[in-house]
Amino acid sequence: MTNEFPDAASPEPLTEKLALAWTHTARFLTTASQLIHLPATELPEIAFVGRSNAGKSTAINTLAQQKRLAFASKTPGRTQHINLFELGPKDRADALFADLPGYGYAAVAKAAKVRWQKVMADYLAVRRSLSGVVLMVDSRLGLTDLDKQLLEFVAARVSTGEIKLLVLLTKSDKLNRKEADAMLRATTDYLAGMSTEVSDVSVTLFSALKKSGVGDVALALREWVLAHRPTMFEPTVAIEPLESLTADDDAEGAAPDA
Repeated sequence: MTNEFPDAASPEPLTEKLALAWTHTARFLTTASQLIHLPATELPEIAFVGRSNAGKSTAINTLAQQKRLAFASKTPGRTQHINLFELGPKDRADALFADLPGYGYAAVAKAAKVRWQKVMADYLAVRRSLSGVVLMVDSRLGLTDLDKQLLEFVAARVSTGEIKLLVLLTKSDKLNRKEADAMLRATTDYLAGMSTEVSDVSVTLFSALKKSGVGDVALALREWVLAHRPTMFEPTVAIEPLESLTADDDAEGAAPDA
């Protein structure tokens, strides 16, 4: 019998088709506005983060081959929750996707910004089951100051290899080949400063509209899960807030983000 979701001990090689079959199993698990409301789990958790309108919800839906798994509100700031999605067979899930609210929307009320800065900071710093971060970056803009701030915040855990990092340059279909190559090179050069002998840091062009990069990303995330080993991470420094990140949902109703 063919193993639909090969594990680390399986002789069957992982293929793009199998990886996409796995991401297709994603289903809603729970939502939480505070970390204490998130379930404790030993399953590897992959967080999706990014600026508003960077295409986060669209990318998640494209990876899962589902139209409305992750929602993008037309009202910025309306959704301020961490949404968890379960993956793998229904009777033995093997991973979680965590959809974090978008950041960078200036019109969100100050009180909401401050609260979500703290929630996101705590999540990225101490969530024990967090094993990977996928950062969505609009390829037409490149890494903004807010994106770089977030990268700096997770740099310590990335450099030790505790969590893996993948930067998706979304909406790459909007660029010509020369522009895409230049953006890929610039982002790779910046991320080189975070790379160590034990880290796993990568960047790829991604287009939900053209479906380019989708299979590669599914393979990467599946490999993360198969390689996951639980850690006993304990923060050694006080947690500081992400001072300028402003949280909201993707606000993708304002402009197409495919």
